[in-house]
Amino acid sequence: MIPFEYLRAGDPAEAVAAVAERPGAVFLGGGTNLVDHMKLGVAEPDMLVDVSRLPLDRVEETATGLRVGAAVRNSDLAAHPLVRERCPMLARALLSGASGQLRNAATTAGNLLQRTRCPYFQDVTTPCNKREPGSGCSAIGGYTRYHAILGASEQCVAVHPSDMAVAMVALDAVVIVLGPGGERALPLADLYRLPGDTPQRDTVLEHGELVTAVELPDLPFARRSAYRKVRDRTSYSFALVSVAAALDLDGGTVRDVRLALGGVAHKPWRAVLAEEELRGKPATEDAFRRAADAELAAARPLPGNEFKVRMARNTIVATLRDLTEEGR
Repeated sequence: MIPFEYLRAGDPAEAVAAVAERPGAVFLGGGTNLVDHMKLGVAEPDMLVDVSRLPLDRVEETATGLRVGAAVRNSDLAAHPLVRERCPMLARALLSGASGQLRNAATTAGNLLQRTRCPYFQDVTTPCNKREPGSGCSAIGGYTRYHAILGASEQCVAVHPSDMAVAMVALDAVVIVLGPGGERALPLADLYRLPGDTPQRDTVLEHGELVTAVELPDLPFARRSAYRKVRDRTSYSFALVSVAAALDLDGGTVRDVRLALGGVAHKPWRAVLAEEELRGKPATEDAFRRAADAELAAARPLPGNEFKVRMARNTIVATLRDLTEEGR
């Protein structure tokens, strides 16, 4: 591991100032992703600014929903009674991610900002445009089982690994960001980028900007919600495909719906086309399948992950069908 300086920030403003003025500085939360990358040589920061002990570790009820501090541990968020009551999809997504030990260490902001687990990104002996822009994408023509079928580019076909982020995107979450110029809020769905020609940039954050909280607006029908994760093994494995869904029924008709996919794109994929297709339609398996087909029409699988299209379709249908049966 390369030498680095360490600073424990006393408050968010100090943390932002320390990172902003030094190009090689990064924030350190739970460290479950960053420290691994430092050991592998993927990341080589010259300064770590520890934000894990800042007073950002509370889940608070607000007039419009819930505010989740950036330093709230994944295990605490999954167990919080208001989360379990109001948005069970989020609790289930958190519990399906990583191991219990990692959930006890990982933070909300760190989970959202974790980097891809593409094996080529994590192997410094192979070309990777995300790690070294312009070097090439080893996944194209290589091992693609876990890679993108939506929104990819010729520069990168990696997927975002977070389960929590998929549920939060479906819940219309908003991230609060503190930077050198002050505070701003943006929809979580807009935080992430598709790879395009600059796959090294996962998000729209500028250097020195710190996520301080996530706001979850009250969505009453999210009480009927679910997170379904399809993976190679139940324990400690990333999603091949995952679905976060909330369903609002008026008798046998879909009044409203929230739907997001994981394991299929460079970012948590909000299934807007499927949502539009479902609103006002009967809550039937045929309607769910047509909605899934509308969303997946743009899928461009790679040799070796063609199965993901069918898997995504079937997982969407199964998740919505189960939610419909719960509502009867």
